[in-house]
Amino acid sequence: MRPDRTPTRITQAHLTQAHLTEGRGKGHIGESTLRPDGTLKVTGEFAYSSDLWHEDMLWGFTLRSPHAHAQIRSIDISGALTLPGVHAVMTHDDLPAATHYGLEIHDQPVLAKDRVRYHGEAVAIVAADHPETARRAAARIKVDYAELPLVVDEATATAPGAPLLHPDRADHHAAHAPHPNVVHRQPVRRGDVAAARARADVVVRRDYEVGMQDQAFLGPESGLAVPAEDGGIDLYIATQWLHVDRDQLAPVLGLPPDKVRLTLSGVGGAFGAREDLSMQAHASLLALRTGKPVKIVYNRYESFFGHVHRHPAKLTYEHGATRDGRLLYVQARIVLDGGAYASSSPAVVGNAASLAIGPYVVEHVDVEALALYSNNPPCGAMRGFGAVQACFAYEAQMDAVAQELGLHPVEFRQRNAMAQGATMPTGQIVDSPAPVAEILRRVRDLPLPPERAWETADGDVDVRALPGGLSNTTHGESVVRGVGYAVGIKNVGFSEGFDDYSTARVRLEVIGGEPVALVHTAMAEVGQGGVTVHAQIARTELGVSQVTIHPADTRVGSAGSTSASRQTYMTGGAVKHTCEAVRQEVFRRCGAPGGDTELRLRDGKVVTATGEVVADLTDLLGDDPIDIEKEFRHRPTEPFDLTTGQGSGHVQYSFCAHRAVVEVDTELGLVKVIELAAAQDVGKALNPLSVVGQIQGGSTQGLGLAVMEEILVSDGARVRNPSFTDYLIPTILDTPTMPVDILELADHHAPYGLRGVGEAPTLSSTPAVVAAVRAATGLRLGRVPVRPEHLTGT
Repeated sequence: MRPDRTPTRITQAHLTQAHLTEGRGKGHIGESTLRPDGTLKVTGEFAYSSDLWHEDMLWGFTLRSPHAHAQIRSIDISGALTLPGVHAVMTHDDLPAATHYGLEIHDQPVLAKDRVRYHGEAVAIVAADHPETARRAAARIKVDYAELPLVVDEATATAPGAPLLHPDRADHHAAHAPHPNVVHRQPVRRGDVAAARARADVVVRRDYEVGMQDQAFLGPESGLAVPAEDGGIDLYIATQWLHVDRDQLAPVLGLPPDKVRLTLSGVGGAFGAREDLSMQAHASLLALRTGKPVKIVYNRYESFFGHVHRHPAKLTYEHGATRDGRLLYVQARIVLDGGAYASSSPAVVGNAASLAIGPYVVEHVDVEALALYSNNPPCGAMRGFGAVQACFAYEAQMDAVAQELGLHPVEFRQRNAMAQGATMPTGQIVDSPAPVAEILRRVRDLPLPPERAWETADGDVDVRALPGGLSNTTHGESVVRGVGYAVGIKNVGFSEGFDDYSTARVRLEVIGGEPVALVHTAMAEVGQGGVTVHAQIARTELGVSQVTIHPADTRVGSAGSTSASRQTYMTGGAVKHTCEAVRQEVFRRCGAPGGDTELRLRDGKVVTATGEVVADLTDLLGDDPIDIEKEFRHRPTEPFDLTTGQGSGHVQYSFCAHRAVVEVDTELGLVKVIELAAAQDVGKALNPLSVVGQIQGGSTQGLGLAVMEEILVSDGARVRNPSFTDYLIPTILDTPTMPVDILELADHHAPYGLRGVGEAPTLSSTPAVVAAVRAATGLRLGRVPVRPEHLTGT
């Protein structure tokens, strides 16, 4: 924040000039220090978990169910055991200890026993001396299935006599679930909706639907399990949460947690899908069974069955407003399909319910959100975590109400936008900046891209700039333009009373005659740039130029999950907190036992506020390093009331607005997004280049959900498109120009005033793109992704 209290503004133009530091600057916070892994990744030299190798390792493979719901009558593994090169075959009967696992509810079998509940569920595992041998052995396993009736939606889940997918559930949500096939239900009620409805001049009620989106990370699930001499296991793995993996694995393996040691390997993207276990237990079980290292690498087909996806949703919204454009009430019902197992569905429900009306001031609210058990693929964490589905619906509603009132969609939003001091529907006060109206103004005021950009100077046509691209489907005939807007609200960090903390260990020592900081955390670097930021924090706080990041493992305390836009806040906060303790010890060695507030660490020296050198760090440290490990917690939250939804459930909110410009070929139903501009408040940009990358990446995933990405499930609950041939994601040719406008309005509760960045752009990008398509075509379009047949009526 500048002295005149106007927000700092960073645009992409700034990044290409003053903010980019390579060989310049000191790599401190606020600088666009380049990533240490960036060059390795773009040149193909970075080592991912799928590149792991051990000299005498075996290869694991998983046999999966071809049915979505079936009884297992028998399993015959004799054919697999007789194949040369096979070292072990395991089924549910061979498990040594706990048979189930789960993030919150331990309802998922390590290997299915009596029945399978979704297409692709793991039934048996094989270890062999070659991956092809393992695959062939698995194909020899004979499983006798008897198909069972399917549960595929709310009607079949809650109908009288519906098959109960978990009839013996005893989890803490079961008592208040309205039906055993409902994982969790969360209402949010405030005010008097019925009375407000009677006063409304305009009422809009519509239904919406969001398809099942895949995280579509490029690095498949993979890892290497190595049996240890002490009877334990060393697992090298691509994951998002080392310690929660360990805590689920130890009971399954029958080992104490200290004998289950995890080390993070190179992660090729995550976006939520690596929060749950995939091959971790299978590789570890086979390694312990054979006494040999076991590597498992999923192919792309298997990957689609090996991780959770974004919850598909059906939503019904009703908005009431006055003639002058003030929202009176919102009523909403959100039904999320959690699939066969709970995963993180309860928390997704909490997010969907508490954020259901968007970043708006509404006095009267009645929301119900719930997640179902079904025989569809399991769903769990994905970037945006329940807020994405709600945002698509409430932003479509804001456009519809604005149209009824004859107001510009941005003006209507601004009239109802929350600001600092506003009250959430849950009763929580928003006690940090909430510049909703301002970020909407910024995207609205940006210049629009030129029209008919496909026309070249010589009168020809550049088909790459048209819907359909190089398929040459049009030269501009039947192509119309539309502009759409959207804004969203996303929580940051773990919520609802969860003990959210992170740990950092920092060692300051002399190596080669100069002070060096070693930062050790269990944070999973999944591509978000956390290792870069941790080094920036250590340089800033300790005044050293040399910082080493220790590989993430479970030999240090938990860093929590790399999700919920929390790692820079939480593990960055832990690194800052620990560096401050190291700094105080340095000052104590200088003779200031209470920590002298006038002292500073700068360029490897202790200096006064005026720059006078007091001591050299190399002299103070000598042969006696400073080594400190500390935990950092954000301020506490509380669970939402199970009847009213009231409670201060979130620690921080983030806001992003988008303006989308699209061109649509109305004859063929093809859409090209020309520009997707964003404005977002990030509190403090610790690394502006990385911040812009996060916003553009989230925007691209939102674009994908808007017009192309969906896992298609057949009537038999079977996945129809488990490949990147048939599951389409945006490529560089689909990705438009993305201007980014960054605001820095500090949240005084957070380290450096920062605000979580990564998820908010995933919310508002989807409804902005669809709003632009609506503006171009005049169609309602209540479902995403928008398909060509939705636009052509065919």
